[in-house]
Amino acid sequence: MSRLSVKKTYKLFLGGAFPRSESGRTFEAEGHNVARASRKDARDAVRAARAAFPAWAGLTAYNRGQVLYRLAEMMEARAADLEAACSGRDEVAAAIDRTVWYAGWTDKLAQVLGGANPVAGPYFDFTIPEPTGVVAILAPAEPPLLGLVSRMLPALSGGNVVVAVASETHPVAAVELSEALATSDFPAGSVNVLTGFAEELAPWLAGHMDVNAIDITGIEGNTTELERSAAENVKRVVRSSADAQSPWEIEAFLEHKTVWHPIGV
Repeated sequence: MSRLSVKKTYKLFLGGAFPRSESGRTFEAEGHNVARASRKDARDAVRAARAAFPAWAGLTAYNRGQVLYRLAEMMEARAADLEAACSGRDEVAAAIDRTVWYAGWTDKLAQVLGGANPVAGPYFDFTIPEPTGVVAILAPAEPPLLGLVSRMLPALSGGNVVVAVASETHPVAAVELSEALATSDFPAGSVNVLTGFAEELAPWLAGHMDVNAIDITGIEGNTTELERSAAENVKRVVRSSADAQSPWEIEAFLEHKTVWHPIGV
């Protein structure tokens, strides 16, 4: 008996679930109808991320590394689906390897980016890195999978929570990645992936008062208005490369707290 195969629907990844856009809108990309996130979806994603921040930031650095490594495992298990959604095997392999690389950095940040500081006086002075909070990421258009992974992982490695806007022209890779994220032990809402139009969502995320940092790597052209909106709440603005890999990429989303403790008092 012949049967019709179940056709996949491409939805948002928001608060640990896969809802359609609240507006009901879709757009056509790569031969599929993909959910087109609205500004309300963006606000809901920020709210979900803020609620998840204590759980994700509160994990030990070692446990965060375990979760990121679990993501690499899930990506490996879904490699065939990911390959079909991006440029192929090499891009998937690079994305998985990069995930493992950042997983290994989570419990080394304090030693590399922090430490004891020599000071004149009867004080013990030390600096520790802490997550900034909610990070909005405007992912590069190319490469669709590796570009998104390369911009999300530095923020997540440092204990931040993420609202990511996927590649507009190649969003399917982000949807496939979301399914790996959903089974990787991340607290619900700590990673949120929106598909849609960056030019529509970026201004709302840049101006949102509960977003602490915004990565504009995926925005081409003039970003003056986004930076002006971000300045309203002294939001950190980050621009890097779609293929960057460095502990300094993590540092861009961290705050440094310095503590002075009296000695002999």
